[in-house]
Amino acid sequence: MGRMDPDDPNAGLFGGDDEELSDEEFLQRQLYDKNPLRVAALSDLCYEEMIEGVDAMDVPEDAKRKMIFSLAAGSVLDMLCDSDQEAGLDAMFSFDVFLGVSLTNKRHKVDLFKEHMKALMGVSRGDFPDEDAYENALAEFEERWWDIPQPLLGQRTPNDAIRETLSRYGLTE
Repeated sequence: MGRMDPDDPNAGLFGGDDEELSDEEFLQRQLYDKNPLRVAALSDLCYEEMIEGVDAMDVPEDAKRKMIFSLAAGSVLDMLCDSDQEAGLDAMFSFDVFLGVSLTNKRHKVDLFKEHMKALMGVSRGDFPDEDAYENALAEFEERWWDIPQPLLGQRTPNDAIRETLSRYGLTE
């Protein structure tokens, strides 16, 4: 199929040629670039009712703002959980892990993902006899790093620090 004719007023009615996207571009477009559109849709779905309910409460303004956030976040999480039981379990497990890493980063003023990548970059291809040995060592180190004590965490392992963080919220099971 060729490109759409820019002079044809009907060219885009039934879709056009899909541009070739790399996997990374496709994920970016599907996961992040659509978030403003998702926010608009969620706003149309529940904003007015949520605000009306919160405004009707006789509580301080600070409490109202926190309640609005809690209601919105809870609604989104409920939607994810309701989508499909197996997908919901996977999504919530991954979300909890990411939440644990993010909270640990905030508490310790670090970026564990960046530190992890820095450590992986230190594994030199030249230290291995072939590409397979290098890839295997890299994969093993990538997993093992999370159980190596880190100076930025006071010599705690990232996994221990994350589990401790998640346990504060009852999210370790």
